[in-house]
Amino acid sequence: MIAKVLFWTSLGALAWTQAGYPLAAALFARVRARPVRKGDFTPTVSVVVAAHNEQGVIQRRLENLLALDYPADRFDIVVASDESTDRTDELVEAVAAREPRVRLLRCPRGGKVAAQNRAVRETEGEILAFSDANAQWKPDALRQLAGNFADPDVAYVCGGHFNEAADGTNREGTYWRWEAWLRRNESRLGSITGGIGPIYAVRRADYVDVDPRFGHDLALPYLMVQHGRRAVFEPEAIAWEKPSRDIEDEYRRKVRMFEHCWLIVLRGKMLRRLGPTYLVEVLSHRHLRYASGLLHLVLLGASVALVRAGLVYQLALGAQLLLFLAAALGVGIARYYVLVTWATVVSLVRYLRFGVPAVWAKAEGTR
Repeated sequence: MIAKVLFWTSLGALAWTQAGYPLAAALFARVRARPVRKGDFTPTVSVVVAAHNEQGVIQRRLENLLALDYPADRFDIVVASDESTDRTDELVEAVAAREPRVRLLRCPRGGKVAAQNRAVRETEGEILAFSDANAQWKPDALRQLAGNFADPDVAYVCGGHFNEAADGTNREGTYWRWEAWLRRNESRLGSITGGIGPIYAVRRADYVDVDPRFGHDLALPYLMVQHGRRAVFEPEAIAWEKPSRDIEDEYRRKVRMFEHCWLIVLRGKMLRRLGPTYLVEVLSHRHLRYASGLLHLVLLGASVALVRAGLVYQLALGAQLLLFLAAALGVGIARYYVLVTWATVVSLVRYLRFGVPAVWAKAEGTR
């Protein structure tokens, strides 16, 4: 009896988080949409680029930002150098010498979020926009972000994102297309449950200094909602970057990322002061998604225990074994799914054993 409860509970939870919830969100977004009241709005903006040893990409990042289709007297750029030891600071200062909108802010080594928090205190823009050093923005990206802040209820906006074609086996682009569709529907319902690191913006009055071990991507959207504000998605504000080359590189990046996610899920007080709709969103899209590796392990164990109890359990076990075989043989999307799902388990174990550092190394191949 216990094995059957575990089987159907884990199967139902996986089916809900992977398929049922996204479809339900799309349906409800159609019948009860809450549109953003966008406008031709050009507030002052401080663009913050956190960087640690980014000499290979920082000049390109700055030139891309300086070429944005946004009033030049309405935005400035601060590179928060997280104690870079290569030529990053020198290259930024060279650009700043000829372009007064660019400034270097040297920070003691403390990680990306600590550098961002410090940069916020050193800037004055009404809107704070954030980007990674290896990202690129389309010319109208900042204008598209800013237009959402014409709605006084909006505190946070993240843009759309795509990956350049991977040189190797990574399938991250498929994942992001799915996530963009889901974020679009969550935004129509009210607020998204997670942001996108290469391109997002926050109203200064709503910015919250978060624990340096937390990432803005997961922490800021739910914190905005807890304060009665909105966190929305703007698909026309587009950024792109180079992904990890291979699925194995992406797996290691995901382990690192999920460690921070587990910290926020278990200690970030995510479920406080949330309305019923957003509570379901967070539980479905975040908590169950991060628990998917554990749910798969429970489902596999229950399927083995029940293999003689009926055809449905035999088919379930057979489907799981086929998935694992396809992953072992290198079938792209199957291998990606299995490795990324397993990363949620490995990251939880690492978090429980070692905690979460505020600093980390860049993923291979992303520069």
